[in-house]
Amino acid sequence: MSYDSGLILSLTLDPCSRCPIFRRISQFCKQLFDDNQNNTETTQAGLSLEVVARKHHAISRKQISENAIKVLYRLHKAGFKAYLVGGGVRDILLGLEPKDFDVVTNATPEEIKKLFRNCRLVGRRFRLAHIVFGRDVIEVATLRGHHVDSGEKISKTNAEGRLLRDNVYGTIDEDAERRDFTVNALYYDISDFSIHSYGGGLQDLESRTLRLIGDPQKRYREDPVRMLRAVRFATKLGMSIDKGASEPIYELAPLLKDIPAARMYEEILKLFFNGQAQNNFTMMREFGLFEPLFPLIETLLKDDPKGPVAKMANAIMRNTDERVNAEKSVTPAFFYAAMLWYPLSQRADDIALESGLSLYDAFYAAMGDVMEQQCQTISIPRRFSTPAKDIWQLQLRFDRNQGTRAFKFIEHPKFRAAYDLLLLRAEAEGGNVAKSAAWWKSFVEGSEEQRSVIARSGSKGKGNRNRSNSRRRSPKKTSKPAE
Repeated sequence: MSYDSGLILSLTLDPCSRCPIFRRISQFCKQLFDDNQNNTETTQAGLSLEVVARKHHAISRKQISENAIKVLYRLHKAGFKAYLVGGGVRDILLGLEPKDFDVVTNATPEEIKKLFRNCRLVGRRFRLAHIVFGRDVIEVATLRGHHVDSGEKISKTNAEGRLLRDNVYGTIDEDAERRDFTVNALYYDISDFSIHSYGGGLQDLESRTLRLIGDPQKRYREDPVRMLRAVRFATKLGMSIDKGASEPIYELAPLLKDIPAARMYEEILKLFFNGQAQNNFTMMREFGLFEPLFPLIETLLKDDPKGPVAKMANAIMRNTDERVNAEKSVTPAFFYAAMLWYPLSQRADDIALESGLSLYDAFYAAMGDVMEQQCQTISIPRRFSTPAKDIWQLQLRFDRNQGTRAFKFIEHPKFRAAYDLLLLRAEAEGGNVAKSAAWWKSFVEGSEEQRSVIARSGSKGKGNRNRSNSRRRSPKKTSKPAE
């Protein structure tokens, strides 16, 4: 059924429309006419587009960051198109609280910078504008276009199809066609407060399905990190990955080795520090995505699937989730120190066997080797790698500091992190490590009076043994036989 806009207009302009009855009829007809505008179109690439009017969706400007609203309105008033896009729109529709509010516009980065004094341009692969409001940063991107007759200065791919440079600008339709998942191809238009949903994004939100836009093989090759994003969104949003999107992942997982290590550091933070570390770890291993990022750990996991390494990894993920969900602090320094503990122990044993060094010296040599190998796939900033090494070093002191030395040891700045790692090791290994952890647990949790008693009991029978072991006996002198 169609509605005549001329008839509706005549009703609204007729003098009789001032009557309450005619006013109601006018409002009803206008609503019917507006409903008729919520139709589905198709982009040139064959992607469906549904435009949902303001009254038919639940998004309110009150749910959007005040700073994001400022950015949207300034772009709009300057004559540019401006949309809230992706996760901000998606999460509001799902009833979640968005962490980020990203904006897209048809203004170029240079035009954006002229509009905002608090703007800085970042990125090489794709140029972005960051509008800075104190600690809050609104990311503004120019609508992306397709790579047609583009020069190397604005777009470039490698032999595997991965995008190295991507500064190609286009329309909202083209931008949607280049987004990864349909649930992220949602645009909130500040000009009329409508939602533009591409590829059935709203329907996929309702069915909790994660579906790629375009050919999965091509899209994963363009940016292999999309495979990690598929896992992260699936666990975060409680969605199932569409069969077409999940099938190529195991085959293409090795492509992650080609991603710059610095970029992978940020992706690991999103995967393991978002309250879904355990689920992400499990799914990453199922899809073969864990090995390209943590090859040292995966090798040990394959050798002993139910051994201490597996127990440690699961304990780390579980504890990290508990801390994040309890809004406690988490740090990459402890995360990497714990995750790499067993690769470090094995490397120390290998060095001691090959070089003849003492296990203590071999341990220190192994720390540099293990951290260097891990940084080839995930770049760990020095502000985290150095404290991680401190945590490792302190593991060697737990057995030697039981007793009265414990009072001084417990004051070390990194003691608490090292102690937490000791508890995880005890959970994974048992045996002597568990005994040592039990002693330290009683000492740490005891009162001052209890600590004194525990320290004295820990000193009994240890002092002489430790001193005798550390002191070399001089060989006995023998008299020279008479000739």
